Amino acid sequence: MIPAPYIERPTGNETTRAKSFGQDYSPTFVDRLGVWLSLRQILRHLPDCRKRRVADFGCGYHALLVRSLLDRIEHALLVDVSISPELRNQPKITALEGSIPQVCAGLPSGELDVVFCISVLEHLWDPVGTLSEFRRLLAPGGVCLINVPSWRGKRFLEYSAFRLGLSPVEEMNDHKCYYDVRDLWPLLVRAGFRPSDIKCFSHKFGLNTFAVCRALR
Repeated sequence: MIPAPYIERPTGNETTRAKSFGQDYSPTFVDRLGVWLSLRQILRHLPDCRKRRVADFGCGYHALLVRSLLDRIEHALLVDVSISPELRNQPKITALEGSIPQVCAGLPSGELDVVFCISVLEHLWDPVGTLSEFRRLLAPGGVCLINVPSWRGKRFLEYSAFRLGLSPVEEMNDHKCYYDVRDLWPLLVRAGFRPSDIKCFSHKFGLNTFAVCRALR
């Protein structure tokens, strides 16, 4: 039986990661390919961001996604436990360091037009709580774009990391769960998104699950 895709509440014994993705190593070909494939999917569903308030939660140390979109974005909020000083000095960027739940708790409701959560949810102890925060933070008509590895992707990722050394072992060991559509969709509904406002589907050859969730206008 597939394990339940969420933990209701952390028990207090869980550790919070101290480093962001890519902080102390250079992304491999597999990493870069994953970012490129995610970007292709994002661009299919991304609204015009030139006048939008955009946030990337779990952006990674180098914020590769937002870097690739800077020419399309008026301003972006980056959130992760550690962010490159180079990014913190960018005029188009506001960088907040800390855990996602802590940072979300300090942000006002309804002031974000676009939320990215790309390859992050699988690292969180309380995914439903985090998704609920994303729903709270979205302005009416805003969109949340989510990418997570699937259970099929688990095999590929672990083989790449543990056998081939082409993916960071630390990232795989930090995974709490994997998500097929049937796992992720109920969590999105529990977080407050209406079924009619959710698109949830498999992509990257079935190795990932993608969701497009819109806030009620």
